[in-house]
Amino acid sequence: QVQLLESGGGLVQSGGSLRLSCAASGSIFSFSVTGWYRQAPGKQRELVATITSGGTMDYADSVKGRFTISRDNAKNTVYLEMNSLKPEDTAVYFCYAKRWSSGVSTTYWGQGTQVTVSS
Repeated sequence: QVQLLESGGGLVQSGGSLRLSCAASGSIFSFSVTGWYRQAPGKQRELVATITSGGTMDYADSVKGRFTISRDNAKNTVYLEMNSLKPEDTAVYFCYAKRWSSGVSTTYWGQGTQVTVSS
């Protein structure tokens, strides 16, 4: 069973930076897509950023130019570098990883890490 463990969340002032990490218990090389979602209180879960096994990255419009996703296959870790943080970035951030096998996809989730941006 794959486990994803997020870290790096916390409280930061508006304009500040944080780096989230998502460490997988197994090789992330087997995952076709890894990424981050976030969920703010009273809101639906929102896709923030994704990165494919080939290195293609995609971002929500709300974070483009401020957030950078990356993955280190040697460390089985996915990162989310967050700069110029805004109060509206406050949410629980979840790491996820998806892989395909015999035509069936399986998605794994981390437990989430809280990011709070004060104004």
